[in-house]
This record gives sequence, C-alpha cells and structure tokens, in this order.
Amino acid sequence: MAAVVNQDECTACGNCADVCPEGAITIDDVAKVDADKCTECGTCVDECSTGAISLPDE
Repeated sequence: MAAVVNQDECTACGNCADVCPEGAITIDDVAKVDADKCTECGTCVDECSTGAISLPDE
C-alpha cells in the first residue's frame, strides 16, 4: 500500500514531492501519491512538517 495523505492536514508545501526518490507525489490542492510508483520508503513521511503523510499499517 502507498503512503496516505491526510487532506485536512496537508498544506501543499511540496516538500514531500521534492524528496520522493520515485517521483510518486504530485501537488495540486493537496499532495497526491501515485500508488503505482510509491515504494513505501517513508522519505515523504519524514519530510512532512505537518504530519499529514503516513504509511498504512499492515
């Protein structure tokens, strides 16, 4: 499963998209994760200053 963005907490700052090694995140009104590209590396989670991105529990 891909990283999940809490749309209520996302400020669309773009930091997550800047650090994603797979280019799996785009920014519109909020960050959007392309599940086909996401490798669940967690880089975006670490970079998100608002805590809006998480990896799903398996």
